[in-house]
Amino acid sequence: MKLPEIQRRKTRGVTVGGVRIGGGSPVSIQSMTTTPTADVAATLEQIDALACAGCDIVRVAAAAPADTAALGQIVAASPVPIVADVHFRFQRALEAIAAGVHKIRLNPGNITDRQAVREVINACKDAGIGIRVGVNEGSVMDRTDPARQAEQLKKPLDELMVETITDYLEVFIEADFHDLVLSAKSHDAITTIAVNRALSERFDYPLHLGLTHAGTAATGMVRSVAAVGTLLAEGIGDTIRISFAGDPVAEAVAAKELLASLRLRRRDRAEIIACPTCGRTEADVAALAEEVRAALADVKQHVLVAVMGCIVNGPGEAEGADAAVCCGKGKAAIYREGKYIRTVPEEKIVEALVTEVQALVEKKS
Repeated sequence: MKLPEIQRRKTRGVTVGGVRIGGGSPVSIQSMTTTPTADVAATLEQIDALACAGCDIVRVAAAAPADTAALGQIVAASPVPIVADVHFRFQRALEAIAAGVHKIRLNPGNITDRQAVREVINACKDAGIGIRVGVNEGSVMDRTDPARQAEQLKKPLDELMVETITDYLEVFIEADFHDLVLSAKSHDAITTIAVNRALSERFDYPLHLGLTHAGTAATGMVRSVAAVGTLLAEGIGDTIRISFAGDPVAEAVAAKELLASLRLRRRDRAEIIACPTCGRTEADVAALAEEVRAALADVKQHVLVAVMGCIVNGPGEAEGADAAVCCGKGKAAIYREGKYIRTVPEEKIVEALVTEVQALVEKKS
């Protein structure tokens, strides 16, 4: 059965290390380290963990000279391309470029001097690397000019963000520099959707999607998926970050799941689905699903595994799964490729399911 596919917006392509953003390339996953960049060992440890979780590109803070001094070692040892996030001083961008980073992130609200931006552009041209121009809701207001700020407050936030990026891009266009990725982030999903729709209509540069200060995983996950998922489903977006406070590895895992759910990335691990449970359920489905997930964590092939809470609807609902378990009281029926295999006692469920999955993996290999 042929399934519908997302028709993605056509954009320019920008190369970041060995990863291509836009230009028809697969949507890439990004995250950012939370370690002090100057701590090379800790930063590399986190980069390695992010790469293992599915991250294609990692951004690091380049706030101080000690950070940029560490970048040479980090870039040399990193398994993925490194982006330097420059805060207020353009000199950090120049130092990061000299250290060999694969892309620079500039915020129009933090580095406003056009001559300084030109110096960064020229250095990036010489190095053959791209620049992400990224604004967020906290960096578009002019807090140095009360009159201008009053005028800005009259505008919708999404319009103000587009205006800020458009004005900032003038210096890049004048310099004939187009290795650009654009991003505009808010903590609010609707604002993020609106501003990225507008950017996609106005420019053909690839877009980096995400929310800013979206909260902890409990709220940030939902807000991020609401905005990023909506835009991706509309064909907008070339690289993404699912952002929430906490371990950045969890961001990469969530981003990978989102892309796989939208069929924008092929799954290469065991995929666990489970019923939401009801009054018929006689097993702890949530706990069992987690046991199954842990037991199949090392599977390096896409296998769809269903954990169902009853034998009434379970077999039918799990019919498309490669392997399934349908639970009863103290026991469960095991299925493979839609066919009943055997019934096992409760304590043997995970073991039996793993056996069937291993047989499937061997069959597909």
